[in-house]
Amino acid sequence: MPDQAPPEWIEVGRVAGTYGVRGWLRIQPYTTRSETVLDYQPWRVRQRSGVVETPTVLEAQIHGKGLIVRIAECRVREDAERWTGGTIECPVSALPVLAAGEYYWGELLGLVVETVDGVILGPVHRLLETGANDVLVVRGADRERLIPYIPAVVRRVDKDGRRMVVDWDPDF
Repeated sequence: MPDQAPPEWIEVGRVAGTYGVRGWLRIQPYTTRSETVLDYQPWRVRQRSGVVETPTVLEAQIHGKGLIVRIAECRVREDAERWTGGTIECPVSALPVLAAGEYYWGELLGLVVETVDGVILGPVHRLLETGANDVLVVRGADRERLIPYIPAVVRRVDKDGRRMVVDWDPDF
């Protein structure tokens, strides 16, 4: 069993780039409605380098399918550039409580996926939204697998044990 505890912080978006010359950030939320990510404060941003910072959000606007945000820590474009590519996290406690059997994508990241026969496929690396259903991207030692996140395939999710059991042929 993995020794990793369920996360206290969860990914809710990413810094997709800069916007303008005054240090605004383009945000790609992982929420259904872009603006709801603003309700899940405080944010912390995990930079690609691993450094974690807690920005102070001063302003935000809906922009296309995402948001543009001005934070106190960025006054010019060059300040904003170092935030690009960072993941936005919020406390799990800031999110609405879900019904039994429902999970936030961020709660599934890192879960070890195994088949009903006990074959370890690897951890959930990310999820994809395809329209028909969500898809788990599972990175094993030998390859990456795309597994549909549907009840016929995903048999059990154990957040506390950091495991997911799937009815999936390991040769796929």
